[in-house]
Amino acid sequence: MPVEALLLVLVAALLHAVWNIAAKRAGGDYRFTLFVALWVGVVWAPVATWVGWNQVGDWGPDVWLALSASAAVHLLYFVVLLRGYRAADLTVVYPVARGSAPLVTAAAAVLLLGERLSGLALVGVLAVCTGVFLIAGGPTLWRGLAEPGRVRAGLRWGAATGLCVSAYTVIDGYSAKVLEVHPILIDYVGNVLRLPLLLPLVWPSRAELPGLWRRQWKAALTVATLGSLGYMLVLYAMTLAPLSHVAPAREVSMLVAALLGGRLLGEKDRALRLAGAACITVGVVSLAWA
Repeated sequence: MPVEALLLVLVAALLHAVWNIAAKRAGGDYRFTLFVALWVGVVWAPVATWVGWNQVGDWGPDVWLALSASAAVHLLYFVVLLRGYRAADLTVVYPVARGSAPLVTAAAAVLLLGERLSGLALVGVLAVCTGVFLIAGGPTLWRGLAEPGRVRAGLRWGAATGLCVSAYTVIDGYSAKVLEVHPILIDYVGNVLRLPLLLPLVWPSRAELPGLWRRQWKAALTVATLGSLGYMLVLYAMTLAPLSHVAPAREVSMLVAALLGGRLLGEKDRALRLAGAACITVGVVSLAWA
């Protein structure tokens, strides 16, 4: 992986972990997703207008189809992620999601985009699986699977989130690498297209929106600013390096999330989960260099 791509991914990983902390503390749902999309539409409008002024008019049906599919999957991702944060600890949901996603994404990149992975990927797979096991509770994992509780819920929602991450990463990677859509436009247009999809969800509870906005607008602004910036950096890195390398490398954000989640959110078993995050980091770095 080129040094430039790796640096972009590392910065994006830090931003990703920080906005996930903000989203967890906000405790929002699909209405929070609406607030984020609205803020993205405002904050990033000048940059998106400048970049897309001479490009959007030349887009064909294939570009709009890819961006629409990305918008739908991103919406599903946010809904599933936020639901998981309400049901379980961030240090279970987040690492399971981010640990499982690169495995599926790398496989999809090989099968759909014709990329290749070396034997070093096997080391990465073992390390990621070990890390997920430790972060989910280690020796207590089996009890958590057998009984309803936060660990079991975290595994379930984390895995669902990971599938969503894999899906939108492949779609957006295709848009950036094959269709050559600018990374800023991929993220911005995807957020704008999410708005009409969200309206039917929020309409029944529209009377609650003003109160929720007053409590959550700052967190939504944080997610809109840092989340979009981080993802734009990842998309740009995808134009410099294989998708199967970029997707795993960005998962170093799990180290930051495990540390901040335990310290700022008061979640337990921080040492065990940090050990798991370290294992996953070793795994995804191995995959990144495979």
